[in-house]
Amino acid sequence: MAKILVLDDVADAVVLIQKILGRKGHEVAGFTDEEEAIAHARSEEVDLLILDIKLKKLSGIEVLQEIKKTNPAVKAIMLTGYPTLETAREARELGAQEYCIKPIEKEELEEKVAQVLAA
Repeated sequence: MAKILVLDDVADAVVLIQKILGRKGHEVAGFTDEEEAIAHARSEEVDLLILDIKLKKLSGIEVLQEIKKTNPAVKAIMLTGYPTLETAREARELGAQEYCIKPIEKEELEEKVAQVLAA
C-alpha cells in the first residue's frame, strides 16, 4: 500500500484521515506543523500528499512547492474549506492531481486516493 503524508492545521482532521486511510492498509503520517511535514517528506519515502491549503505559517501550495523540490514525482491531493479558482489553478499547475472541498466524505476520500495512486 501507499505511504501517505497528511498535513492539516486541525488535528482532528488529520486523525480522521489517518483512521480512514489506515483502515485501507496505507501507512499514514499525520502532521499539523508545516516544517515537520516538509522534514518528513525529505527524509522518508512518500507516495501521496494530502494537504490543506489554509495552514498556520505556510499555505498548502507553498508546502507542495517545497516538497516537489526534493520529490518531484510525489502525487498530491489538496483540501480546502475555501475553494477559489485561483488556488485550484495554482494547485494543478504544481502537479496536484485532485482538489477537494472540505468537509470531505469518507467514500470520496477513499475514491480520490485510489484514483490518484492508480494514475
